[in-house]
Parts: sequence; structure tokens; C-alpha cells
Amino acid sequence: MTSNTDATRLNLALLTVSDSRGPSEDTSGQYLEDQMLEAGHTLYARRLLPDDVYLIRALVSRWIADPDIHGILITGGTGFSERDSTPEAVRPLLDKTIEGFGEEFRRLSAADISSSTVQSRAFGGLANHTVIFCLPGSTGACRTGWEGILLSQLDSAHQPCNFCGLVLRKPERQIHRLDEPVGESGHY
Repeated sequence: MTSNTDATRLNLALLTVSDSRGPSEDTSGQYLEDQMLEAGHTLYARRLLPDDVYLIRALVSRWIADPDIHGILITGGTGFSERDSTPEAVRPLLDKTIEGFGEEFRRLSAADISSSTVQSRAFGGLANHTVIFCLPGSTGACRTGWEGILLSQLDSAHQPCNFCGLVLRKPERQIHRLDEPVGESGHY
């Protein structure tokens, strides 16, 4: 699907959570990057982190506070293995959950993976006027989420509603202050 030239361009951040994939194996992250760019959005930041609650939470918190980031897409870490911790890392950061995202994702996924869709903990939410969507790590799941939900919900022309108007009201924050040392030693 091609981009709508009249649509609002959003600055999106992309995080792949994986203990086993490096940048060259990150087909899910690459798929999402390609799709967001094709839709006319800007890739503001892209990272790959191991499945570690505190690393994920630290990075996503920074992105939520950044006034230039409108949305965050996360792929990976939403299953049930011991190391899958994306929901535990991100949910405490949310101001509101988008219940319908996980429900609709699982409904759409059932066509491809039948009852195994119940093992997906895909979810969405809002924090500081930043929309956050957490998808499973497979490229197929990212395709289902993008084509079935995200493409339209991140399109300002989509009616009757989309998330663009909400995320464009993000308040200005002095995020640079996070990196300013205090005192003579210059330490944090």
C-alpha cells in the first residue's frame, strides 16, 4: 500500500526485543521499518535490545518523554517463555491501554495460526501522548499487525478515527536534561 501524500507524517521509534537476533537477522524490524517509511512516516530511532525488563523500560521511557517521538512500535518479547518480558516492561509506563488493539490483533491472527493466537500477548497503549504498540517477534505477526491495524490507525486520513490527532498534541519536555550532569565531578 502506498502513502497518502496529504497524510500527517509521524515520527516513529522502532524497538526489536530479542535474545537471539542481531541486526542482520531482524526481519521483523526491517519489515516494520520498510512499511512505516512506505506509508510516509519518519523512522526517528531504531534499536535492538535483549529481552531485559529494565533495558526495555529505560529505552521506552526515554522515547515516551521525547517530544519528537509520536509513536513506538515494539516487536518481540510478547510470548510466554521465561525471557518474554515486553508486557512486564512496558505496561507500567502506560497512562491508558488500548484494549481493542490486542483483541483485534488476536482476531486477525486466528486466520493464520488458529487457536495459537491465544498465546500472543500483543497489546497497545498511550503514554504522554505517545502511542505504543507491542507485537510478537515473527515477521508474519508484524505483517498482520501492520496491514490489519497500524497502517490505518497511524494514517491521519483514516475515518472515523485514528491516533494522529492525539499524538500530535504531545507536550514539550526538556529531555536534554536527562543527560546533564550536576556538580563539579560531572557524574550523574
